[in-house]
Amino acid sequence: MNLAYRDIRHGFGRFILTCIGLGLLLGVVLAMIGIYRGLVVDALTIARAPAVDLWVVEANTRGPFAEASRIPGDVREAVARIAGVESAGGITYQTVEAEHIGAKLRLYVIGYEPARPGGPPEIIAGRGIARSHYEMVADQSAGLVLGDRLRVGRSTFSVVGLTRHQVSSGGDPAVYITLSDAQKLQFDLAPPAARIQQARGAVGAVGANRDTVNAVIARLQPNAAPEAVAETVRRWKHQAAITQEAQEQILIRSLVDRARRQIGLFTSLLLVVSAVIIALIIYTMTMEKTKQIATLKLIGAPDRTIIGMIVQQALALGLIGFSIGAMLIATISDYFPRRVVLEADNMLALGLIVVVVCLMASGLGVRAALRVDPATALGS
Repeated sequence: MNLAYRDIRHGFGRFILTCIGLGLLLGVVLAMIGIYRGLVVDALTIARAPAVDLWVVEANTRGPFAEASRIPGDVREAVARIAGVESAGGITYQTVEAEHIGAKLRLYVIGYEPARPGGPPEIIAGRGIARSHYEMVADQSAGLVLGDRLRVGRSTFSVVGLTRHQVSSGGDPAVYITLSDAQKLQFDLAPPAARIQQARGAVGAVGANRDTVNAVIARLQPNAAPEAVAETVRRWKHQAAITQEAQEQILIRSLVDRARRQIGLFTSLLLVVSAVIIALIIYTMTMEKTKQIATLKLIGAPDRTIIGMIVQQALALGLIGFSIGAMLIATISDYFPRRVVLEADNMLALGLIVVVVCLMASGLGVRAALRVDPATALGS
């Protein structure tokens, strides 16, 4: 006869409600872990999208994501001529707001040269950019569909293709346009501002510097060493070079570091709260069975039987609650405004933590149960 099973069946409704409450709490913990991982994945998505090995940026800067970087567009030709470089292209990044269906739409605009590295890594619908102007490939999270026309800046673009999972570190959906369109968007002044600059005699200077990019990206040949090519660029006077690995480290340690640490701290706090709640639940369940435990002792039941009942109930509570939380988050994760990345190793690790917490929490109940006086069973 399994005492834990019979006791759970006796108070089945209350036990299930307790499991659901604990499942909701563990679901929040899982959601925070998923948001934490999603934050890192989102931060690295744009940097990994071009599938390049080297980033050439303005001297004394750490690239186009961590801080401002502007270099002449013709640097790409010099980079392309370096031994070991397979192809190179200019790229720009900027955040803009556009009007769509009567609402503001915040977009992360990426300008690239269609014949060079830097375009969307995957087209899930439609096609890539084929014309030199006014075509756009948008991430599906932007809510745009094929054929939509979107006014960005002073130009109107047609959505010809859709990609997915291409968002900035801030969660803004990315859109891809040609480099020339992106440079026009970035450097062309609105008419009032242009008139002011014209009055100052500065319009010509602005137009002359339009061939400016935020970075030049390079894809290397299979046998080329990224650090050796980067060292060649570093000898130039006004440029710096960052390998892909170093760029990813900059993104993780600089761009999303505070948000990552804050979410990590909050997740740890939730784990501690979960452990305390599980301990209190197990202790309360044990205290409610004081007379039954005393009766078991009175009829000669060994301590291991009582300990087994408490430990089994604690494990059942934790594992059922964890399963409910996992199913809940897996069901609603697609409705979160930011990407939630739930990986098997994270769920397994949390499951093991829940088991350990349940075993530790059951210690309180076991300690209380072993101190029960068998004579209590004879009381009123």
